[in-house]
Amino acid sequence: MARSINQVILMGRLTRDPEQRTTTTGKTIASFSIAVDRGGQDDAADFFDVTAWEKLGDLVMQYLGKGRRVLVQGRLRQDSWDDKETGKKRSRIEVTATDVTFLDSAEGGREGGNSQGSSAPRNNRQSDDVVIEDIDDKPIDLSEIPF
Repeated sequence: MARSINQVILMGRLTRDPEQRTTTTGKTIASFSIAVDRGGQDDAADFFDVTAWEKLGDLVMQYLGKGRRVLVQGRLRQDSWDDKETGKKRSRIEVTATDVTFLDSAEGGREGGNSQGSSAPRNNRQSDDVVIEDIDDKPIDLSEIPF
């Protein structure tokens, strides 16, 4: 008999800034929503609620904001409850993220990275950058190469 599989991969943009809360046991949770375009269907999109726990949630809170593109990998989770006001049975499905890949920089560029530490925006290293202003077409002297 085959094992069950619960895995989802979504790519989209955050519809709002992430919100953080803490459980009674002290674990942190970041919640956000993403819009995923349906591709060619009159600009229609599907919207998904996502939660990221502990360290992953901290990274989401630190580096993501409304409009940022992300690739979310995780599993689906269904919650059910009774509505206190109406007494009706309610349910929702959300994505519990196991990995979030940041697909663009905070400025909206095309810089990429993974959520496991390399997704942080790169520090500006202006003092280390070398700018070559003039490049000529002279042949390269191989004896000048140090290796």
